[in-house]
Amino acid sequence: MSVDLVEVVRSGFQECVHRGSLVIIGPDRDPVVELGEVHVPIFPRSTNKPMQAITLLRNGFEPLDDAELAIATASHYGEPDHVDLVQRLLDRFGFTEDDLECPPDLPWEEHARANVLAGHDRAKAARRIYMNCSGKHAAMLATCQLNGWPTRGYLEVGHPLQQAVTETIADITGEPETDLGIDGCGLPIVPVSLVNLARAYATMATAPDGSPERRVAEAIRAHPRVISGTDGPDLHVMTATPGLVCKIGADGVHAGALPDGSAFAYKITDGHDRARIPLTLAILQRMGIDWTDAHTELAAPAVLGGGARVGVVRAIPGLL
Repeated sequence: MSVDLVEVVRSGFQECVHRGSLVIIGPDRDPVVELGEVHVPIFPRSTNKPMQAITLLRNGFEPLDDAELAIATASHYGEPDHVDLVQRLLDRFGFTEDDLECPPDLPWEEHARANVLAGHDRAKAARRIYMNCSGKHAAMLATCQLNGWPTRGYLEVGHPLQQAVTETIADITGEPETDLGIDGCGLPIVPVSLVNLARAYATMATAPDGSPERRVAEAIRAHPRVISGTDGPDLHVMTATPGLVCKIGADGVHAGALPDGSAFAYKITDGHDRARIPLTLAILQRMGIDWTDAHTELAAPAVLGGGARVGVVRAIPGLL
């Protein structure tokens, strides 16, 4: 059963509460905090992307640099540098944007979206390369080509690439096999419990140098803006917390790990984004990070009224 995790306080009154489940594990992989349903599989959404990228490395994909590996792991905002990285990857393997099987979309970041929409209607402006998962799809096409697998229909559950993804996630998480879902980009999504999701991130953070797991972790750490975008939660949190590797997923999922293997994962039941950063910061404080002014600024975002600060969004006092 979910529990109260984050509250919105306006003018001294609790306006609403965001509920969910969370787990924190220690370096020994055992839970030190369990709140709510942490052993029940959920759809981690894009929080699974690092494990999908590990699959690509295990099957012969070799990025030109860490930025290219990061865009293969990204929920990018469709900003020009993101689009350039995806296009570079497509060009390198002889693909075009039409080969991507993710749906057309507009950039997530507001300025990039406004620039794209200028002079166009929405239907004509939307492109597959702007979709936040396009980097992953481009890298999947490359991996299919390298292995002689079909590059059409790579979204299908029975495709060799998706079978490899399922096997990799099972290997890293130890999660028993369950029915798959379909993610927003059309790819199969493997359910994972929060406790095993946290353990997967701990594995990535502590894997041997040069291993696929460690390479993905290092690419994310090195390029937090590539995996997200301007004002992205992961960008803010990793910039404030050196050594952290983390990744958000849609509908209120977040997971991450520190270099010592301590890790966390949570799911906000209503999926509201405003609950995400305050909860992540409360978790990191409980995990014993070196707290800075940057963390203090992130931990309690302002609630505005008439342009003035009239409240905060914060983790429930005493939660952890």
